Amino acid sequence: MAIEDANIEYKSLKKVIGKTADLKSLAETCVSFANAQGGEIVVGIENAATKPDPNQKIKIEAVNLVISRLRDLTDSVALVNPIIIDDENEGQYFKFKILPSSRTIATTSSGKVLIRITDNSVPISGEELTNLAAEKNAFQWELVSTKKISWINSNIAEVSSFIEDIQKSKIVSNFIKEKSNDEILEFYQLITSEGYLTNLGVVWFGTTTQRANLSYPITVQYIVYNDFEEKIRKKDWHFHIHNPKQLVIDIEKEATELNYTTEISNGLFRKQIRNYPKEVIRELLINAIAHKRFTISGDIFIEVYPDRLVITNPGGLPLGITKDNILHERHRRNPHLINTLHDLGLMEGEGSGYDLIYEKLARDIKPLPIIESNFNKTSVTIYSGIVNKEALEIIEYVSQHFRLSQKEYTVLGIVAAEKKITAPQLSLKLQLSTEDRMRNWIGSLLEKSILITRGVKKGTEYLLNPTLFSQSKLKITPSLKTIDKEQLKHLILEFIRYNGANSKTEISSHIQDVEVKDIQKCLYALVKTEDLITSGGLKNRKYNLVKKKQTKNKND
Repeated sequence: MAIEDANIEYKSLKKVIGKTADLKSLAETCVSFANAQGGEIVVGIENAATKPDPNQKIKIEAVNLVISRLRDLTDSVALVNPIIIDDENEGQYFKFKILPSSRTIATTSSGKVLIRITDNSVPISGEELTNLAAEKNAFQWELVSTKKISWINSNIAEVSSFIEDIQKSKIVSNFIKEKSNDEILEFYQLITSEGYLTNLGVVWFGTTTQRANLSYPITVQYIVYNDFEEKIRKKDWHFHIHNPKQLVIDIEKEATELNYTTEISNGLFRKQIRNYPKEVIRELLINAIAHKRFTISGDIFIEVYPDRLVITNPGGLPLGITKDNILHERHRRNPHLINTLHDLGLMEGEGSGYDLIYEKLARDIKPLPIIESNFNKTSVTIYSGIVNKEALEIIEYVSQHFRLSQKEYTVLGIVAAEKKITAPQLSLKLQLSTEDRMRNWIGSLLEKSILITRGVKKGTEYLLNPTLFSQSKLKITPSLKTIDKEQLKHLILEFIRYNGANSKTEISSHIQDVEVKDIQKCLYALVKTEDLITSGGLKNRKYNLVKKKQTKNKND
């Protein structure tokens, strides 16, 4: 099956050539690629296929006509290298590349502006156009070579170390490892074809002076605060002294407060839980460096408070990414820096690593990250939190008896912490928009009877399976939060029977752990079935047993 992503799109031949062609739509795709990091369009292979039709033949005149027409339908879009491919099944298809527009904003001939986000062409307008204009320099910053510094005149020890790390990497293919030193450096966009260091090459191999001459060399500020938010420790790291790998390793070594743990008792044993999971710290730190906008001034801040950690980097989130879709959308500001960090084993790579961050925080029963972003900066806050010992024991029990995916552990951690959560609430936490995508995250948790559901559609509730955990010998404290609706109705009736007329707020204050909205639903249902009667207005409404019910109860 042909898989589309941020850099490639497949089109049916019928959509490009002939009476059913829609070249205006294809032009929009070309514009979206040009405004991002470029891409490739393959014509003649259906989305559900991996090869062209064996009888499909393509004329060069038709390809040239398509390219010519697309050039007429776009502005500031460079279409290059159209080529017809003869597949092994004797069918044909063609492809061509779209180069990133380094200086100007690409548009369609009708004035539409779009940008490629994962496998979608997203239209932008208004304030987003200003952001796109600012992003243009950020997108191309890595590849610029302004000082004409030959890599031979850079820090050769760091060049050798980089080559060695690449050749030892378990992630890198043998095809890359077998290249010459020059070819490896050029593959990672660290040098130009003439052998000069790009800006990215200066970041990795430049001498102290060469790095300091970059437009905006980075400083990382590490600040620790006490309970009164007074600074009690501060340390700086300067980018012109360290390359990205050295910087990350040194920060992790010196930032001792990030390694603090909380002790959890478990019978006769004690377990140490890190305030901040190591993998989460690494991903957030790498993200701050990898997604920084290198064309504006500003330092990276790591601020440690008694109850939380805040990491801030210059520049807002990449265009198309928000705090509400960051778990799923993929758009890279510095793709070549991210590629090197990934291949060196320093980060998750293709995405932002937030799937890993969510899983680790959920498994430790900690709050999910809080993300804030504007044009100038992006900050991420994570809390050390008070670890829920009971929920933690549940996660540990499941990990010993079941094999779950990263997504399943994320869902399980959220449900274990909440004890009960509705489908809309879970969708919101996981930034999901459709029921199909929710099923993908729930995975086998229902099939393995780790979770159970109550209700239907939007009223569906997810909670831990009490039968499973009754066999685990875990001392789980019962909670009214998971009480069944029918049981809750009986509890409300029993409360009113002994305490007389009460308001929703009064009832809720005595039946603790149960959400007010659940009590409200039960009250409405009991009024509808004429088990309860109301008195007073909306603000002071009280609920009481219907008189005939009261009389019957007295006779009983």
